[in-house]
Amino acid sequence: MTGPPFSEWLSQNSQEIILRVQQHFFLSIYCVAIATVVGLLVALATYRFAWVANLSIGTVAIAFTIPSVALFGFVYSLTGDPLLTFIPVVSMYGLLPVTRNAIVGLQSADPSVIDAARGMGVGWFRMLWQIRFPIAWPVILAGMRVSAQLTVGIVAIGAFIGDYGLGRLAFNALNNLGSVNDVNQALACTIFVALVALVFDAFFVLVRRFTTPRGIRV
Repeated sequence: MTGPPFSEWLSQNSQEIILRVQQHFFLSIYCVAIATVVGLLVALATYRFAWVANLSIGTVAIAFTIPSVALFGFVYSLTGDPLLTFIPVVSMYGLLPVTRNAIVGLQSADPSVIDAARGMGVGWFRMLWQIRFPIAWPVILAGMRVSAQLTVGIVAIGAFIGDYGLGRLAFNALNNLGSVNDVNQALACTIFVALVALVFDAFFVLVRRFTTPRGIRV
Protein backbone atom coordinates (compact mmCIF):
# COMPACT_ATOMS: atom_id res chain seq x y z
CA MET A 1 0.00 0.00 0.00
CA THR A 2 1.58 3.28 -1.13
CA GLY A 3 1.11 6.51 0.79
CA PRO A 4 1.58 10.11 -0.31
CA PRO A 5 5.10 11.41 -1.00
CA PHE A 6 7.01 12.37 2.11
CA SER A 7 7.00 16.09 1.29
CA GLU A 8 3.24 16.05 0.81
CA TRP A 9 2.64 14.10 4.01
CA LEU A 10 4.94 16.50 5.87
CA SER A 11 2.97 19.47 4.57
CA GLN A 12 -0.31 17.88 5.60
CA ASN A 13 0.94 17.16 9.11
CA SER A 14 3.16 20.19 9.64
CA GLN A 15 1.34 21.41 12.77
CA GLU A 16 1.69 18.05 14.50
CA ILE A 17 5.35 17.80 13.51
CA ILE A 18 6.10 21.28 14.86
CA LEU A 19 4.36 20.46 18.15
CA ARG A 20 6.24 17.19 18.51
CA VAL A 21 9.60 18.82 17.73
CA GLN A 22 8.90 21.42 20.41
CA GLN A 23 7.93 18.75 22.93
CA HIS A 24 11.02 16.71 22.13
CA PHE A 25 13.31 19.71 22.33
CA PHE A 26 12.05 21.05 25.64
CA LEU A 27 11.80 17.64 27.30
CA SER A 28 15.40 17.05 26.28
CA ILE A 29 16.45 20.42 27.75
CA TYR A 30 14.75 19.68 31.08
CA CYS A 31 16.33 16.24 31.34
CA VAL A 32 19.82 17.42 30.37
CA ALA A 33 19.55 20.24 32.92
CA ILE A 34 18.54 17.82 35.67
CA ALA A 35 21.28 15.35 34.73
CA THR A 36 23.85 18.18 34.70
CA VAL A 37 22.87 19.54 38.12
CA VAL A 38 22.76 16.10 39.75
CA GLY A 39 25.97 14.96 38.04
CA LEU A 40 27.88 18.07 39.13
CA LEU A 41 26.64 17.76 42.70
CA VAL A 42 27.74 14.13 42.84
CA ALA A 43 31.13 15.07 41.38
CA LEU A 44 31.64 17.92 43.83
CA ALA A 45 30.78 15.65 46.73
CA THR A 46 33.07 12.80 45.70
CA TYR A 47 36.02 13.95 43.56
CA ARG A 48 38.39 14.42 46.52
CA PHE A 49 38.11 10.77 47.55
CA ALA A 50 39.15 8.33 44.83
CA TRP A 51 37.26 5.30 46.12
CA VAL A 52 34.04 7.28 46.65
CA ALA A 53 34.38 8.81 43.19
CA ASN A 54 34.91 5.40 41.62
CA LEU A 55 31.93 4.01 43.54
CA SER A 56 29.74 6.87 42.30
CA ILE A 57 30.77 6.35 38.69
CA GLY A 58 30.28 2.61 39.00
CA THR A 59 26.82 2.99 40.50
CA VAL A 60 25.68 5.36 37.78
CA ALA A 61 27.23 3.10 35.13
CA ILE A 62 25.30 0.10 36.44
CA ALA A 63 22.05 2.09 36.32
CA PHE A 64 22.91 3.10 32.75
CA THR A 65 23.00 -0.56 31.66
CA ILE A 66 19.33 -1.16 32.57
CA PRO A 67 17.30 -1.52 29.35
CA SER A 68 15.40 1.72 28.90
CA VAL A 69 12.10 0.13 27.82
CA ALA A 70 12.10 -2.09 30.92
CA LEU A 71 12.91 0.83 33.22
CA PHE A 72 10.21 3.02 31.67
CA GLY A 73 7.68 0.24 32.19
CA PHE A 74 8.75 -0.43 35.77
CA VAL A 75 8.72 3.21 36.87
CA TYR A 76 5.41 3.82 35.09
CA SER A 77 3.88 0.92 37.01
CA LEU A 78 4.84 2.76 40.22
CA THR A 79 3.89 6.32 39.27
CA GLY A 80 1.02 5.80 36.81
CA ASP A 81 1.92 9.17 35.27
CA PRO A 82 3.84 9.54 31.99
CA LEU A 83 5.69 12.74 32.90
CA LEU A 84 6.60 11.56 36.42
CA THR A 85 8.09 8.52 34.71
CA PHE A 86 9.55 10.24 31.71
CA ILE A 87 11.66 12.99 33.24
CA PRO A 88 13.49 11.07 36.02
CA VAL A 89 14.18 8.03 33.82
CA VAL A 90 15.53 10.05 30.90
CA SER A 91 17.56 12.23 33.26
CA MET A 92 19.11 9.11 34.80
CA TYR A 93 20.37 7.95 31.40
CA GLY A 94 21.97 11.35 30.85
CA LEU A 95 23.72 11.24 34.22
CA LEU A 96 26.72 9.00 33.49
CA PRO A 97 28.65 11.24 31.01
CA VAL A 98 28.22 14.31 33.20
CA THR A 99 29.17 12.59 36.45
CA ARG A 100 32.17 10.75 35.01
CA ASN A 101 33.55 13.74 33.13
CA ALA A 102 33.02 16.13 36.02
CA ILE A 103 34.87 13.86 38.44
CA VAL A 104 37.72 13.23 36.00
CA GLY A 105 37.93 16.93 35.16
CA LEU A 106 38.01 18.07 38.77
CA GLN A 107 40.70 15.50 39.56
CA SER A 108 42.85 16.48 36.58
CA ALA A 109 44.35 19.68 37.96
CA ASP A 110 48.15 19.57 38.13
CA PRO A 111 49.16 18.65 41.71
CA SER A 112 52.01 21.16 41.61
CA VAL A 113 49.55 23.95 40.83
CA ILE A 114 47.29 22.83 43.67
CA ASP A 115 50.23 22.69 46.10
CA ALA A 116 51.40 26.15 45.04
CA ALA A 117 47.89 27.56 45.57
CA ARG A 118 47.68 25.97 49.00
CA GLY A 119 51.06 27.45 49.86
CA MET A 120 49.65 30.87 49.01
CA GLY A 121 46.74 30.33 51.38
CA VAL A 122 44.06 29.67 48.77
CA GLY A 123 41.01 28.13 50.46
CA TRP A 124 38.97 25.13 49.28
CA PHE A 125 36.24 27.16 47.59
CA ARG A 126 38.61 29.48 45.74
CA MET A 127 40.70 26.46 44.75
CA LEU A 128 37.60 24.82 43.29
CA TRP A 129 36.19 27.88 41.56
CA GLN A 130 39.36 29.56 40.29
CA ILE A 131 41.63 26.59 39.57
CA ARG A 132 39.94 23.21 39.39
CA PHE A 133 36.70 24.24 37.69
CA PRO A 134 38.25 26.27 34.82
CA ILE A 135 40.62 23.39 34.08
CA ALA A 136 37.78 20.86 34.27
CA TRP A 137 35.27 22.92 32.26
CA PRO A 138 36.10 21.55 28.76
CA VAL A 139 35.85 18.00 30.08
CA ILE A 140 32.58 18.74 31.90
CA LEU A 141 31.18 20.38 28.78
CA ALA A 142 32.10 17.33 26.71
CA GLY A 143 30.14 15.19 29.18
CA MET A 144 27.13 17.49 28.87
CA ARG A 145 27.39 17.26 25.10
CA VAL A 146 27.34 13.45 25.17
CA SER A 147 24.53 13.54 27.73
CA ALA A 148 22.44 15.71 25.40
CA GLN A 149 22.88 13.28 22.50
CA LEU A 150 21.87 10.32 24.68
CA THR A 151 18.93 12.23 26.08
CA VAL A 152 17.52 13.13 22.67
CA GLY A 153 17.52 9.44 21.73
CA ILE A 154 16.05 8.21 25.02
CA VAL A 155 13.27 10.80 24.82
CA ALA A 156 12.20 9.17 21.57
CA ILE A 157 12.14 5.72 23.21
CA GLY A 158 10.14 7.04 26.16
CA ALA A 159 7.27 8.04 23.90
CA PHE A 160 5.77 4.57 24.23
CA ILE A 161 4.46 5.42 27.73
CA GLY A 162 2.99 8.78 26.74
CA ASP A 163 2.06 10.87 23.75
CA TYR A 164 5.13 13.10 23.90
CA GLY A 165 7.77 14.00 21.37
CA LEU A 166 8.82 12.60 18.04
CA GLY A 167 9.12 9.02 19.24
CA ARG A 168 5.35 8.66 19.06
CA LEU A 169 5.63 8.82 15.27
CA ALA A 170 7.95 5.82 15.28
CA PHE A 171 5.69 3.84 17.59
CA ASN A 172 2.67 4.70 15.43
CA ALA A 173 4.57 3.41 12.42
CA LEU A 174 5.44 0.17 14.25
CA ASN A 175 1.87 -0.30 15.43
CA ASN A 176 0.52 0.22 11.91
CA LEU A 177 3.02 -1.62 9.74
CA GLY A 178 1.69 -1.89 6.20
CA SER A 179 -0.42 1.24 6.47
CA VAL A 180 -0.13 4.04 3.93
CA ASN A 181 1.82 6.33 6.25
CA ASP A 182 4.08 4.01 8.26
CA VAL A 183 7.20 4.85 6.22
CA ASN A 184 6.49 8.58 6.32
CA GLN A 185 6.04 8.53 10.11
CA ALA A 186 9.21 6.54 10.68
CA LEU A 187 11.17 8.78 8.33
CA ALA A 188 9.87 11.93 10.01
CA CYS A 189 10.85 10.61 13.43
CA THR A 190 14.35 9.74 12.24
CA ILE A 191 15.00 13.02 10.45
CA PHE A 192 13.67 15.36 13.13
CA VAL A 193 15.25 13.52 16.06
CA ALA A 194 18.58 13.81 14.22
CA LEU A 195 17.96 17.52 13.64
CA VAL A 196 17.19 18.11 17.33
CA ALA A 197 20.41 16.28 18.23
CA LEU A 198 22.37 18.43 15.77
CA VAL A 199 20.94 21.61 17.29
CA PHE A 200 22.11 20.51 20.74
CA ASP A 201 25.51 19.58 19.38
CA ALA A 202 25.92 22.94 17.66
CA PHE A 203 24.92 24.71 20.87
CA PHE A 204 27.60 22.94 22.90
CA VAL A 205 30.21 23.63 20.22
CA LEU A 206 29.43 27.35 20.52
CA VAL A 207 29.41 27.24 24.31
CA ARG A 208 32.81 25.57 24.29
CA ARG A 209 34.14 28.13 21.84
CA PHE A 210 33.09 31.13 23.93
CA THR A 211 33.52 29.83 27.48
CA THR A 212 36.73 27.82 27.42
CA PRO A 213 39.80 29.80 28.56
CA ARG A 214 42.13 30.39 25.64
CA GLY A 215 45.07 28.75 27.38
CA ILE A 216 43.35 25.35 27.66
CA ARG A 217 41.29 25.46 24.45
CA VAL A 218 42.00 22.49 22.18
